[in-house]
Amino acid sequence: MNKGATGTARGIAVAVPVALFAAFAGTALHRQALLIAGVEVSWGTAAALLLLASLQLLLGAWSRSLIPTAVVGIVCYAAVGVLSTGGTGKQLIVADVPGNVWVYGSAGITFVMLLWCRRYGRPPRA
Repeated sequence: MNKGATGTARGIAVAVPVALFAAFAGTALHRQALLIAGVEVSWGTAAALLLLASLQLLLGAWSRSLIPTAVVGIVCYAAVGVLSTGGTGKQLIVADVPGNVWVYGSAGITFVMLLWCRRYGRPPRA
């Protein structure tokens, strides 16, 4: 097994627990808000998406491959989907603005991080 394949295999092995952590932590974060001068400022969704993006970036840079970054995004999106499909009163992600931004934003963040992490798989320029 060459060095690149070893990094990819290790990256995939780490990607699943990282994705589950991002899904559960992001779901816990996405509803957080702060009351400032009578106005509710929702900061949790941005923090959840930033957490997902930073974990994908870290894993992409560490493994030098796009595959673990994609695995984190896919597994996280699937886990968030499962968390949002509970029965009435049992779902953890409600279909409101913060919930929709968290669900669909995780897919968007994954796309952006895949574009960003492309550079780690290329050999350096001479």
